[in-house]
Amino acid sequence: MLSAGFKTDRGRCRDNNEDSLFVLPNHRMYMVADGVGGNRSGEVASRAAVSYVASYVDSHSLDEVGSEEQLQLYFLDCLNGANGEVCRLSEENRNNAGMATTLVLAYINGEKGYVVNIGDSRAYLVRDGEIMQITRDHTYVNELLMQGSITPEEARRHPERNMITRAIGGEKTIRPDFFRFDLEPDDVLLLCTDGLFGELEDEVICRMVGEEPSMHRLASNLVEQANVHGGKDNISVICIRI
Repeated sequence: MLSAGFKTDRGRCRDNNEDSLFVLPNHRMYMVADGVGGNRSGEVASRAAVSYVASYVDSHSLDEVGSEEQLQLYFLDCLNGANGEVCRLSEENRNNAGMATTLVLAYINGEKGYVVNIGDSRAYLVRDGEIMQITRDHTYVNELLMQGSITPEEARRHPERNMITRAIGGEKTIRPDFFRFDLEPDDVLLLCTDGLFGELEDEVICRMVGEEPSMHRLASNLVEQANVHGGKDNISVICIRI
């Protein structure tokens, strides 16, 4: 039996919240988005993306999707549609020009977990006191890190650490990543924006997961601690216990 909790907060330094999240418990799907753009258009982009995905899932049954290859095509078609919607809204209103959003979504199907992401919003899996980042950040700094040009500590302090290289609405063609993994009882899956992991080390997140059995309280506690540590960005998190 899945249990989930979620929380979003503008943080301590931002005037508005450009994050969006959406929970579809009947479809066992959960998603978080982090919008970018001026004039509050980041909020428009993130909300449009998660709303489109939710509508798509409601009208295209996942029960009819058989193989893993079909599932990848399902989500690719879904996110392409979301990308088109964000691009359309950007073109129709000059105040929205250039807006884009990250998106990370999780789909739970029995003992299998699936994560799709574009941008730098993350999915983590916490199991037996250990935390693993499932997604790979689509950022300029992460590219430097993977090339060995900078160290992890340098990456955390890099002035361009928030520069994303892939986003919904950023280009006409998108390239999301797709991950499949096995799930075990008591696993906790976290989806979050950079407002969380930008303030809290992975080890702190892992410890807090182990200390709080309630997913609703865990989500609230994580957001609270991110604010305590600075709250420099919007903070959103979804916590799912298997």
